[in-house]
Amino acid sequence: MKHFFLALLIITFFGNCTTQKPSYEDEIKLHQYELNTQYSDENESPLTKEDLKLFKALDFFQIDKNYQVNATFELTPDAPIFEMKTTTQRLPLYKQYGIAKFTLNGKELSLSVYQNQNLMADIEYEDYLFIPFNDKTNGTLSYGGGRYIDVKIPSKNEKIMVIDFNKSYNPYCAYNGKYSCPVPPKENNLEVKILAGVKAYDKHH
Repeated sequence: MKHFFLALLIITFFGNCTTQKPSYEDEIKLHQYELNTQYSDENESPLTKEDLKLFKALDFFQIDKNYQVNATFELTPDAPIFEMKTTTQRLPLYKQYGIAKFTLNGKELSLSVYQNQNLMADIEYEDYLFIPFNDKTNGTLSYGGGRYIDVKIPSKNEKIMVIDFNKSYNPYCAYNGKYSCPVPPKENNLEVKILAGVKAYDKHH
């Protein structure tokens, strides 16, 4: 029965697609459905076996297009490779690929965008960039260890990067202590509340 809600959601989404172009809300609902499907799958889920048995769906903030921002993106080709701290002793190698500057709810903000130096050699992830961040909802409405956003490398002459906080997600450590998760660098501490994306995990939700 736990898959009933997810099945109903995807049927509704694709039903709408047959009559009109999907809306932004439809796009985010599909993203949420895909996350819930992954977390429901015992072969892909980060949940413990005990929590998986009770899992129904992740809890999300209300979809708000204001949290999809067009950031001015500046490359930082001379940034050094560094060891990013994690929740364990593991120290993966990253490099600041660029800086994204944007305005959200009247405040000027910026985020460093990183490239994993091991993943860049994998054809599946060669255009993958990583944005870990903290915000003022940490430890209350959202996971205390921050959240992540995945983005793609912009085209060569592109100066704008779309960052969608509605697609932000929790580190696997939010669900299971066996994982080793990157800790957002201090430079990515946002002094605002990001009321978008996945909320703190409540195993009883």
